[in-house]
Amino acid sequence: MLITVIIPTFNRLPLLIRAVNSVCGQTYAHWELIVVDDGSTDGTTGYLATVQEPRIRWLRQERRGVSTARNLGIAAARGDWIAFLDSDDYWHESKLQRQLAELAAFPEYRAVYTDEIWIRRGKRVNQKKIHRKYGGWIYSYCLARCIISPSSILLTRSLLEEIGYFDESLPVCEDYELWLRLSSRNPVLFIQEPLITKTGGHEDQLSRSMWGLDRYRVKALTKTYDSGFLTPRLQKETAGEIAKKCAVLAKGFRNRQKDAESKMYLDSSRQWESLSEAGSCSPAGALQNNLFYDGPGHHLGLPSPEFFGKNHLCAG
Repeated sequence: MLITVIIPTFNRLPLLIRAVNSVCGQTYAHWELIVVDDGSTDGTTGYLATVQEPRIRWLRQERRGVSTARNLGIAAARGDWIAFLDSDDYWHESKLQRQLAELAAFPEYRAVYTDEIWIRRGKRVNQKKIHRKYGGWIYSYCLARCIISPSSILLTRSLLEEIGYFDESLPVCEDYELWLRLSSRNPVLFIQEPLITKTGGHEDQLSRSMWGLDRYRVKALTKTYDSGFLTPRLQKETAGEIAKKCAVLAKGFRNRQKDAESKMYLDSSRQWESLSEAGSCSPAGALQNNLFYDGPGHHLGLPSPEFFGKNHLCAG
């Protein structure tokens, strides 16, 4: 079983070398690695050109973002299974082998992710209870925050083809949006064992440089709400989460003396709260409101609800 591993990277050469070495050190050896350089200027191209490992390929694009980089890697993949690894993270040596063993024990699953160790500025950070992870039909747990790390998941390529690739219109929270699509239509297997290490606190992390990430989570949630794949119960939960995030944004804009934006999000919060209580569909034209939706993303390729049949109905 060939697994294609995809690492997107931009100007993280020392960390990239560590990530690549963690793939090469896997106890499961039937993999290929595609490194997608998103326009690095730090010698990354020179390093990749010297790599002699025949299982490693590399592609280059000019600063089009992490979603486009991952999607480019998926398009070039030869494996039937896909794994992602962020260039600042690294795998533990048994990561792939443990995931394949778990999938063999539960063959009805097409995606599996693992627990993780967090390192921030060189020090280990304990995860809080709110960061607890779950397996099975986990959509409800994915609403508040992104509980699946891209570096931890292994899934079939056919599943990605069905639900669509990463949304290239989102500069951040693109993984959150994809996992909403995934978990609303499919159960996800979880291994309660840390098999990756995530490192953070870098100056180049978008989450550090951008305020108001909930703006993009609201867009992702609204797209999911209107996807046609949610049961009435999950629609109500989604509307409630949108209301909460809009309320947080309204407060944030108010604190920044941006009254017009604050009022816009406050009004939206009340509207979505009403929908969560009534359980009705979103208002006509809501998806065309730029507050929530920028238009269809690239490579979404969403199938019809009929394709999923009973799988979709079980989600609620």
